[in-house]
Amino acid sequence: MSESLKLLVVDDDITLTHVLARAFRRRGYEVFEAHNSAEALTLCEKHAMDRCVLDLKIANESGLPLIRKLKHLQPELMIVILTGYSSINTAVEAIKLGAHHYLCKPTDADDILQAFESSDGDDETEIQATPPSVSRLEWEHIQKVLGENDGNISATARALGMHRRTLQRKLQKRPVRQ
Repeated sequence: MSESLKLLVVDDDITLTHVLARAFRRRGYEVFEAHNSAEALTLCEKHAMDRCVLDLKIANESGLPLIRKLKHLQPELMIVILTGYSSINTAVEAIKLGAHHYLCKPTDADDILQAFESSDGDDETEIQATPPSVSRLEWEHIQKVLGENDGNISATARALGMHRRTLQRKLQKRPVRQ
């Protein structure tokens, strides 16, 4: 590459951010790191980014609103969402908001690069033979209501009729497998 592509990595996990940044630098990218939304927006105001790797859950905030803000600043920016808290609702919303792809953690730089390069859907994707478990459905519903409340934990807890601390405990757990 004569001029390297600029890549923004946004994740509150400092170690993961550094590992991904190092891997992308080795592949010829100019990498910028941000650990919250404010840092990401500041970097995008100063530099024209080509690509962004964005964590869905940045500390206590959702990465979903950041997609729209980043795309507003840089409409051509390609965004790949990474998450350890995947749900159908967040995947759909991320794509609707302008994300290019949605990947579940754990993943590596090669998977992310492949996500940036792929633009077609995979019509060979298998349909699950069994429906999701009740626990998985609960997780999906919580994620849907959380999205409807723009990531506001208190409003989501009220909407679900549960105590805020109970909801926070449920959200801190890994999502239930399908």
